[in-house]
Amino acid sequence: MKRTRIAALAALGVAATLSLTACGGGDDSASDSSAKGSSSSSSSSSSEGGAKAEGGSGSGSEAGDAKAGSGSGSGSGAGGDTKAEAAGNGAAKAGSKVTFCKTQDLAIDAADAAPDANEGRINITMINRGSTTCSATGFAGVDIKDEDNTSNPIERGQAQPRVTTLKPGDAAVFNLAYTIDASGDSLASPTNIIVTPPNETHSITLDWPSAAGSIKGAYTDVQVYPTHTTK
Repeated sequence: MKRTRIAALAALGVAATLSLTACGGGDDSASDSSAKGSSSSSSSSSSEGGAKAEGGSGSGSEAGDAKAGSGSGSGSGAGGDTKAEAAGNGAAKAGSKVTFCKTQDLAIDAADAAPDANEGRINITMINRGSTTCSATGFAGVDIKDEDNTSNPIERGQAQPRVTTLKPGDAAVFNLAYTIDASGDSLASPTNIIVTPPNETHSITLDWPSAAGSIKGAYTDVQVYPTHTTK
C-alpha cells in the first residue's frame, strides 16, 4: 500500500511538474511574441515617424529655398536689375534724343549748281546756327513762286532720306532738279523758293538764283531730293 501511494504521489508530482513547465513555456512564448510584436510595432512606428519627419523637413526646406530664391531673384536680383537697366536705357535715350532743327535756327540759302547746260540743279543749304545738335533728316517742303504770284508745290524725287544730324555750325544740303529749257520759250518764270525744313511748319522765302537756267515744261517737272550733310 505504501509503495502504491508513493508511486501515485510520484506520478502526481511528475504531472504537476510537467504542467508547470508547460505553463511556464507558454507564458515565455507569449511574452516573446508580445515583445517581438511590440518591438516590430515600435520599429515601424519609429520608421514611419522618421519618414514623415524627413519628408516634412525636406519639403519645408525646399519650399523655403524656393520662396527665398524667388524673393531674392525678383526683388534684389532679376527684377531690380531689369528696373535699373530700363531706367538706364530710358536715361540714355532721353540723353541722346535729338530734336528736329527749327527754321529759326537755320541759315538757309539757295544757289545755282547746274552741272551742265542741260541739267538744272539748285542747291539749298541749311546751316545750324542754334546752340544744340539737331536733325534735318528727310524731305524739305518746297514751293516755287512764279512772277504771277502763284505758288506751285514741288514733288519729291525717288530717293531714300539719309540721316542728317547737324551740330552747331554744320550744314545740310538738298537739291532741286529739273531739265533746262534752252529754247527761250519756257513758260515758267520763277521768282522765289519757299522752303519749309523737314518736320517743320515755319517757312522761309528765298530768291530764285539769277544764274539758274530756265525750267523746261511746268513746275510739276521739278523735283526735290532729301537732305544730306556736306561732309
